[in-house]
Amino acid sequence: MKKIARFFKVSEEQFIRDWKDTFKGLTDDEIKQIYENIKLPKRATSGSAGYDFYSPVSFNLEPGETIKLPTGIRVRIEEGWMLACYPRSGLGFRYRMQLNNTVGIIDSDYYYSDNEGHIIIKFTNASNTGLTITLRAGDAFAQGIFTEYGITEDDDASAVRNGGFGSTDK
Repeated sequence: MKKIARFFKVSEEQFIRDWKDTFKGLTDDEIKQIYENIKLPKRATSGSAGYDFYSPVSFNLEPGETIKLPTGIRVRIEEGWMLACYPRSGLGFRYRMQLNNTVGIIDSDYYYSDNEGHIIIKFTNASNTGLTITLRAGDAFAQGIFTEYGITEDDDASAVRNGGFGSTDK
């Protein structure tokens, strides 16, 4: 296997900013404790394609509810590769857990964004059978798969990214 990427935590300061943007009511010290317990993504087995992302906190997600979850993770990826993020198969199968953007695409230049390339995953419990998703801190909930991609012969992209979701079309 070709080694093309490495996961890191975002800075504590970036995590606190993004956590406060999503969740209200926690002190900086409480958020720092969440940050300290963040686990870097990893594969469960040598044959796994996906790198599991772990929830930094415990929560329940009722049918129809959505959560925007700062993971505390960033990834440095070689040019010509990207990370595609999906729900864990079991959560999608049992609960119809869906990422709100269907598939999250993490480009190689996202690592250098002003937000440090912080991977924030927004998902919904789309259960039509009334099932509640219960995740505990440290449970795997999403998976990322690295994919090589090509460009057209006449490609002339020269813009530089400076942000996250939606930043490349501004």
